[in-house]
Amino acid sequence: MPEIFSASLTAGGLSVGSFLVSTAVSLLLGVAVSAIHMARNRYNKNFVVTLALLPAMVQLVIMMVSGNIGAGIAVAGAFSLVRFRSIPGSARDIGSIFFAMAAGLATGMGYPFYAALFIAMVGAADLLLLASRFGRGRQNLRSLRITIPENLDYDGLFDDIFAEYTDSAELGGIRTSNLGSLFELSYDVRLKARAAPKAFLDALRCRNGNLDISLSRAAQAARDEL
Repeated sequence: MPEIFSASLTAGGLSVGSFLVSTAVSLLLGVAVSAIHMARNRYNKNFVVTLALLPAMVQLVIMMVSGNIGAGIAVAGAFSLVRFRSIPGSARDIGSIFFAMAAGLATGMGYPFYAALFIAMVGAADLLLLASRFGRGRQNLRSLRITIPENLDYDGLFDDIFAEYTDSAELGGIRTSNLGSLFELSYDVRLKARAAPKAFLDALRCRNGNLDISLSRAAQAARDEL
């Protein structure tokens, strides 16, 4: 499919009709990208509104600098002065930003049909992968810390409980506390799909004399989702 305004751009002009069509398509595609991003994801209103407007912004920049090397260099220099002060986003946030920018680049170059096709195909793939079990291998990985008195032999102490509630459990470290009267055991455990964390912790409390126990999201698993 040919570009809708390639001739006018190379001649240094741009018709109002082409601009309005491209901007309308960019805004529609931006809303579509925002809707895809909101599916099964944490988000805030400011981010999704910005995401909806981003394709139109990128489109205008591309239209203005297309065929003009000097203007392109000036725009690049201006954008290099921008400093984003927001907190780092997740991998999906960053992917959605590039998703919206790609749509804006396509419409800005005069390919709204291909931009819409790209959003439909990649958006469908995104939603299908999110709905599937793809990438969920480490979903139930947790860090477990158990405090036991020094008179208990920790070797194999919780094996039967781990067999009931976890798919795997590995002792990662041991340290003493309270002048050596207590041991703190650190485990990496993967809970079974239907395991109830409260029942798991209750079983451990009965074994360790009701001393401190903590079960938290494993740091490695959290990094894998970023």
